[in-house]
Amino acid sequence: MQEKLPEYNGYRISVPPEFETIFSHFYFAENMSEEAVTKTLLPTYQTILLFCFGESASMVTKEKTKITVDKCIVFGPIRNSFDYTLPAKTSILVANFKDDAFYRFFGKACISYNAAMNPDDLLDENCFTNLWYQISALNSTQKQVDHILEFCKPYLQSRDTTSQLLSNFTYDNLNPIKTIAEKTNQSERNIQLKQKQQFGYSSKEINRYNRFSKAIQLIEKKIANQNKVEWFTIIDECNYYDQSQLIHDFKHFIHLSPSQYLKFQQDICNPKSE
Repeated sequence: MQEKLPEYNGYRISVPPEFETIFSHFYFAENMSEEAVTKTLLPTYQTILLFCFGESASMVTKEKTKITVDKCIVFGPIRNSFDYTLPAKTSILVANFKDDAFYRFFGKACISYNAAMNPDDLLDENCFTNLWYQISALNSTQKQVDHILEFCKPYLQSRDTTSQLLSNFTYDNLNPIKTIAEKTNQSERNIQLKQKQQFGYSSKEINRYNRFSKAIQLIEKKIANQNKVEWFTIIDECNYYDQSQLIHDFKHFIHLSPSQYLKFQQDICNPKSE
């Protein structure tokens, strides 16, 4: 749900079909007010490329590490929620890498936990700083997105068979590592290492995140339909062992209990009249 704030604007931008295996979407946000605005980004298990225009934006991790963004930065895979602050008259444009796309783009292992760096440091040339100057001169967000998409084409590597199978695996009742290892005549260890290197996370990690993401979607659907959230139904439908495991996942990913998250969402979606 998109939050409406005075003089604050944020929205997703879809990508053309030819880039759908590279980026899930772009995100644009601008703070046109006179005060800084702080928002929370939920975990996505994606690596992001962020461009900042105006004053320097900042991010604060759960370990209270503060990261300042001047022009551009890469960060992820995003395993936990974190707060980011946009100063007055500042905007950001974020490219969200999908699956193994970060590896295909940079040809290196994904960024480690809570790390952030200038993307120029990942290539042999300082092209991202130059890219920032190019897109900052464009007069529309869509033109900026189109320019970034065109820029990235020469850097993209083709996806190998194993990565393609990992990205497209949809069988909930099967072990993806074991299944793909048998299909490609590789060892399970080799598939595990390839996934960790090219995707930045293990099969176990992403399965846990997908289970949590499903719980979030069910809760938001209940709220949108003004239905009561039955926690044991959520536990059952998302294959949690018990309530304590559900609570543990909420605190791990977003630092809130399920009931705290529910109240937060209800307050946003059903604000009390003054």
